[in-house]
Amino acid sequence: MKKYIILFAMTVTFFGCKDVDEEEVINPNYNVTFNFTQNWDGEEITDPDYQTTVYTNENGEELTISRLRYLISDVAFTNEDGDTTLIKGYNLVNARKGINLQYKPSKKIQEGTYNLSFTFGFDNKDNVSSAYPDLNTEGWNVPEDLGGGYHFMQMEGTFTNNTSSTPAPYLYHTIRAADNTGDDLLLQDTSFEVNLGTVTVEKNSSFEIKMNVAEWYKNPNKWDLNILNSNLMMNFDAQIMMSENGKTVFSLEEETTVEE
Repeated sequence: MKKYIILFAMTVTFFGCKDVDEEEVINPNYNVTFNFTQNWDGEEITDPDYQTTVYTNENGEELTISRLRYLISDVAFTNEDGDTTLIKGYNLVNARKGINLQYKPSKKIQEGTYNLSFTFGFDNKDNVSSAYPDLNTEGWNVPEDLGGGYHFMQMEGTFTNNTSSTPAPYLYHTIRAADNTGDDLLLQDTSFEVNLGTVTVEKNSSFEIKMNVAEWYKNPNKWDLNILNSNLMMNFDAQIMMSENGKTVFSLEEETTVEE
């Protein structure tokens, strides 16, 4: 009798282990890669374009771009059941210098179909002054009299205004909206979620996150650089407008996976 009991126990153990192994094979976890690119209404912006290529915005101003840096955080993969796998952390893209154009989080995602999203900038919970040493080193901080925390984007360059043919500078900087003109500092979170749609995670999955820079100047607020070209960090209403325009800036292209 003991012989049969032992044999039965071994059989149960064998099949139990087999089920676990099969589950791991059926639903493996994979690393994912994000590649960030920039374009102007479909025309790719590459290193030689900075400070040289002239673009025309929706309002008719001609402009060049000398600096473009932006931060994304909290990449999220949400499955069909509404369960979310969150990649905590952030990536500061320096497009002009080609730094962090590729982002490879260490957290793996289970194979499957998901809705992909991320936060542009930091939400209030993460937007804490001096919390991130590497961002401090990059001079990404916002002054305390404007609420502290960090920038979301810095886009700079020159434009030709309506009154002179001489190029004038612009500083298109996005932060948490702040109004310090009254007795109390008024703050409003202007980070926003970017929903990129449905993606498939499998081995060597790679996703291109495309920023159409032209969209910052046209939807839903047509931007007039003759009026709104500098001191925008101190302009509460301008920060709201830039946040609204940013919601149409990003799109996704699911890249072909490459077998190792």
